[in-house]
Order: sequence, then C-alpha cells, then structure tokens
Amino acid sequence: MAEHGPVLSVHPSSCLVDEKTEVEVKHLPADYKITLHALIHSEDGDDWEAFGRYTSDSSGTVKVFRDKSLGGTFEGVEGMGLLWSMRPVPESKPGRRFRKNNVQTPVKVMFSVYEGHLARGFKHHIPLTSATAERWYLAPEVQRVEVTEGEIKGTLFIPPGSGPFPAVLDLWGGQGGRVEYRSALLASHGYVSLALEYIGILTAAGKLHHVDNTYFETAFKFLQKHPKVRPDQVAVMGMSFGVSVMLGLTASSEIVEMGDIKCPVLLIVGEDDQNWPASESAADMKRMMEKAGNSHLLTVLSYPGTGHLIETPYSPHVRFSDFKLLEAKTKVVVLWGGETVPHSRAQEESWQKTLAFLEEHLYDNSREVTLC
Repeated sequence: MAEHGPVLSVHPSSCLVDEKTEVEVKHLPADYKITLHALIHSEDGDDWEAFGRYTSDSSGTVKVFRDKSLGGTFEGVEGMGLLWSMRPVPESKPGRRFRKNNVQTPVKVMFSVYEGHLARGFKHHIPLTSATAERWYLAPEVQRVEVTEGEIKGTLFIPPGSGPFPAVLDLWGGQGGRVEYRSALLASHGYVSLALEYIGILTAAGKLHHVDNTYFETAFKFLQKHPKVRPDQVAVMGMSFGVSVMLGLTASSEIVEMGDIKCPVLLIVGEDDQNWPASESAADMKRMMEKAGNSHLLTVLSYPGTGHLIETPYSPHVRFSDFKLLEAKTKVVVLWGGETVPHSRAQEESWQKTLAFLEEHLYDNSREVTLC
C-alpha cells in the first residue's frame, strides 16, 4: 500500500442525476484487489447498495469507466454500474422501490474502497477510504412552486431565466400522490414542468375525489396561460396510467382514437412489461394511426428485457414492489418486469431520446407534442 493510502475521487462530486460520474482510485499497489462499493440511504429508510470487484493496473490505479468489474452487482466495463445496479441490502424487507420525494435535497451516494474481493457484509468491514457524491433532480436556481389554482393540485418547476419556455404537463402513474422528480429534472433541462396530482386527492370531507378530463384540460390551459410558458409549445408526458390519460386528452375522446391525434407522439415500450400489455398496445396504436394516415407522427422506442417502470437514467431497476390500492386501502405486490442490464440501458437511452424529441418539437418548432 502507498505510504499515505489510496485516494478515491468522484467527479463531479455534485451533478444532476442523469449526468455521468467518474470514479477513480489511485495510489494502490500494482495488481491489488479491491471492491468498490456504493451506498444510498433512501428517504424511506432503506439502504441500497451496488459493488464491483476490481484489480489495479501496474500504476496502482482503478478507473471504473475504463476497467472491468470482475464480479459484484455488475460485470465488465460499466462506468455507471455502481449506480444503475443498486439493490436493497440483503437484510431489507422485500418489495422496496427507490423513489425521491424531496427534490430540494440531493441523493447522497457514499462510495467506499474495500481491501480484497468482497461479496457481502460490507458494514462489518472498515473501508480503506470513502467519498460522498451528491446527485440532484433539481438544478440550481430552478424554482419550485406549489400550485393550488382552483381545483388543480401539483407542483410547478420553472427554469432560471426570463423565458418564456416550452412546457411539459407531467402525469405520473396509478399509485397516486404527487411525484415531482421527473418534473424537477425536466425543468433542470429548460422546460417549465407541472407535476400534476390527480389520483388520491381528498375532498374536504376526507373522501377520494375522482377527476375527469376537465381537470386535465384545466391544468393544460393553466400551463399555456402562465407568463413563463410559450402557449403553443406544451407537451404532455405520461407514465403507466398517465399514458391513458394523456392519450385520451390528445385524442379528445374517452375512448382513445389514435387516428384523431394531430401532434407528434413518442411512445416508449418495455417489451418485458409484466404490468400492462405494452407491446400489444403499441402495435394497436401503430395500426390505428397507419389506417388514419397519421403514422408519420408516431415514434416508437421498444426495448427488449425492459419492464414497466422506465425511470430516469441510472435509477435502480425494480422488478417487483409493493403497491398501495387507494380505494381498498390495502397493499399488494406488483410484478413490473424487466432484467437489470437491458432495463438500465433502456432508461439511459430513452431519456436521452426523450430530451432530443422535446428539443426538436418544442424548441425548434411551434406545436404541441405527446410523450408516453
């Protein structure tokens, strides 16, 4: 071992969650076996970890973006493997899902270097060195504004600058509540984004309030009228059940008639979706649009080995998790599907293509778009 011990560097030490992080260890002996370990303590109180086993080169250096992991939660040259391969630590309760609720604080990742090739029990070992990195959904100076416009409930994220900006109406899935992290990240890339709450809203009497299309149309118009928004450059983005809502809005009907859609549509499909018949639905949509003569508006990204929960890049893959049924007030386990490696690849690529799609159709043109 070098006189002063190994040096672990994480660069950048603070960045957005969709940015790549370079992890490097220097001042090791040549051909020295180490295990690099990453740990996140989630807001739900769960610990998530990933690790890779490495051997230093002749200069006593390990570079995660260059060198092969010889085993662990990922193998081979995987520069971001210490993040996308994260999973709950072995003693965790089953059915956990990683989610960031407070976007005004970062995800803190503790990177550590351990001597030898380890497989478990990291908390019982003393690391040679450690370093902490912060990963943010919210860029500096992005405004977060609570929205209570009439019946509308949600959170508005506004990029820094005078604007006006293109905007996104962000509809999350069927579990309800207010999910802000994707909207925060969209605003960090230059879009006003409204994370709309639409499931699980309680009335003054404490009963569930069921919204209809008028609620979503009101939210859309709220965005259009906002002084920081370009009114003719607004997209709607959905995930899971949010896709059904979104398509119903763009087709202007309760039964989605894809032939009625007149705006560009980006459809992201997990071919191993065990929750919804995503591939079959995508094929039906394509046939309907071909028959109507508007298939030129449809772009389909279809990913083998990918499940239902296609999250932002480098988020942990969850094949199944607990799911709360709001009306029944019970909890069930839902199978989402996907295999970790292809699912993680899909998350990274689909996000890059989503941002490119938004830039093409909102920043370069004046027309509304749909993403699902």
